[in-house]
Amino acid sequence: MQRTQNLLLARLARANPTSVFLATLVLVLVAFFAPGPVGGVLLLALAAGLVWLMATTWPVQAPRTRVVRLLMLALLIAVALAKLL
Repeated sequence: MQRTQNLLLARLARANPTSVFLATLVLVLVAFFAPGPVGGVLLLALAAGLVWLMATTWPVQAPRTRVVRLLMLALLIAVALAKLL
C-alpha cells in the first residue's frame, strides 16, 4: 500500500501544475452545470481526492494552511450536498 501511494505521489509531483489546475477547473465546472445528483457525485469524488491528498500532506503543512484547506474542503462538501438534495 505504501509503495503504491509513493508511486502515485511521485507521479503527481511530476505533473504539470497548469494542466492539473485546468483539469480540476473543468471537473468543477462540469459538476456545477451537470444536473443535481450527477454534479453532486462529481463534487464528492473531487472532495474524496482532496481528503486523501490532505491526509497525505498534513504533517508538512503549516497550521494556517491546514485551516484554509479544511474550510475549502467544507465548502466543497456543502456545495456537493446541496447539489444532491
